[in-house]
Amino acid sequence: MKKIESNMFTKKQIVQWLQAFASEIHENKDYLTELDAAIGDADHGINMDRGFQKVITQLPNIADKDIGSILKTVSMTLISSIGGASGPLYGSLFLRASITAAGKEKLTEIDIQKLLQEGLQGVLQRGKAKPGDKTMIDVLSPATVAFEEAVGSGKNMSEAMQQMVAIAEKAMKDTIPTLAKKGRASYLGDRSIGHQDPGATSCYLMLKSLSDSYSSTVNN
Repeated sequence: MKKIESNMFTKKQIVQWLQAFASEIHENKDYLTELDAAIGDADHGINMDRGFQKVITQLPNIADKDIGSILKTVSMTLISSIGGASGPLYGSLFLRASITAAGKEKLTEIDIQKLLQEGLQGVLQRGKAKPGDKTMIDVLSPATVAFEEAVGSGKNMSEAMQQMVAIAEKAMKDTIPTLAKKGRASYLGDRSIGHQDPGATSCYLMLKSLSDSYSSTVNN
């Protein structure tokens, strides 16, 4: 029974994840903006920080809700407070994730797998990008597959999370030599090559904070 419980991602851990992600964004705000300055509008860090600081103010009001309701509130908050493409994209990710987590107080590995898959589909449908276009999809897609494969091979939540983050980090760095084919960066053509994508970077931070929030609770 203890093993089953340790393989559950609780509502409390979801809230801790959102807090951790907001902290990661705040701490890396200037870095994300610097990345965006090279190939975009130089506002990714600023916009993401503004949105997730507003999410933080909402958490005390929704912490007792089910996981789906929490994630839906995050979605609505991001859509209404983040400018540019990031608001709709991250908003769509959390909205689709909220649907698969509706009414749930805990999430199994399969639930997390579905949450990632649905979040990915939300971003794909909203942004119309595909892997290789130098966007957050370049991280979210292989990371989702990595988690799914880890679970399918019998690995527990912690192991699946670690595999997901390792792939996400590599995928983030792999955006450096690629040509941007979507978004503002695509206007630069070959000049977009040699720069790490800011959206891929914030997506990596999201997945890393998800894994860290789970591991820190289980290991303590």
